[in-house]
Amino acid sequence: MTATFDTQLLEINLGPQHPSTHGVFRMQAILDGETIVKLKPVMGYLHRNHEQLGEGMTYIASFPFTDRLDYFCAMTNNLALALAIEQLAGGIDVPERAQYIRVIMSELTRLVNHTVLVGFLLNDMGAFGTPLLYAFREREKILDLFEAASGSRMMCNYVRPGGVREDLPEGFLEQTQKIVNEYPRFLDEFEALLTDNEIILQRTQRVGVLPKELAINASVTGPMLRASGADYDIRKVDGYGIYPRFSFKVPLGTAGDVYDRYFVRILEMRESLKILQQALREIPSGPSISPKGLQLVTSPRTFRPPKGAEAYGRIEAPKGELGFYLVSDGSPQPYRYHVRAPSFINLTVLEDLCLGHKVADVIIILGSIDIVMGEVDR
Repeated sequence: MTATFDTQLLEINLGPQHPSTHGVFRMQAILDGETIVKLKPVMGYLHRNHEQLGEGMTYIASFPFTDRLDYFCAMTNNLALALAIEQLAGGIDVPERAQYIRVIMSELTRLVNHTVLVGFLLNDMGAFGTPLLYAFREREKILDLFEAASGSRMMCNYVRPGGVREDLPEGFLEQTQKIVNEYPRFLDEFEALLTDNEIILQRTQRVGVLPKELAINASVTGPMLRASGADYDIRKVDGYGIYPRFSFKVPLGTAGDVYDRYFVRILEMRESLKILQQALREIPSGPSISPKGLQLVTSPRTFRPPKGAEAYGRIEAPKGELGFYLVSDGSPQPYRYHVRAPSFINLTVLEDLCLGHKVADVIIILGSIDIVMGEVDR
């Protein structure tokens, strides 16, 4: 005779302020034993009023605030807003040198983001210390470059409409070349530790599977979308800036599980290194900002786009599509300022990824999405 047991569903909360919820984020989970039968993501603990602030100041004044959305990726945040303003102005020419600087800063930012994400993901799995410290060691080298160029390690406030705030300092390109040359060796070391690790394979394969169709329908973008097999990268699709000049591949996954989301980011870092090698080799001399851009920066209240003009500037940020939507009412401040944040939108499929898995799996599924709460509760 088979024994039967009466079970009762249990509701638990993970977060906010739980280390493995990556800050002020809460997961309201309903369990049958340790199996997830329902999970509700609860956001809003860190609402920063970013969009309302943007509507109360000049277009240029918002740049320091973009740094604090995804604070791991300040350079790319700056770039997305700059592209939107350039569109709203009817097109602002960007000098060749500034275009190359933007690409260099963007791909260095991708390296920072993906390297640290892998470290945190392993931390979520219980591998305390080593992988994360390896990641932070390499991140610090790139933050040294950001500090040299912008004066700040994380809140860079560097990109501007028409170019960048100031040219690169002496020795910057040589130091960047040295780091780019050495980075593949670090990735080889990182992969030797992680990629074929038996424990990692068991914890990540067939866990948190995101089907390609669901990813597309939910507007998921970035490495998370590509890990599900969708060939979509805005650097290729839109070809913004000078990205069409560079030769690089778009890595894709097949299973769409946590392991694929890890491995696609490893492959993306290797492609970023290829882009950086080309950009460092080809970067020309010349001005770092156009005259029209400089005038807009020095006299921000003179920039008054026509009433009703609107623009949407988007980029392939490290976490996915980051877009800024601006609408003008003819004044120096935008009438509407909206941020399309990849962390927020990619989180919407969290319950779908977690159903049927165990509590311990939920932590690494969330980690594989790659969120920063400043971008979620913007």
